Amino acid sequence: MTNTPKPRTIEQIRRSRNRVLGLGLGAFVILVFFISIAKMG
Repeated sequence: MTNTPKPRTIEQIRRSRNRVLGLGLGAFVILVFFISIAKMG
């Protein structure tokens, strides 16, 4: 028998996707913040 990994549960997939979305949103907010600081300076 082959040792197949257990399929990821829907909850694990959702948590992973939420983490990526959160990091992307945070990066976007930081980018907009620094652009607005650069325009004021």
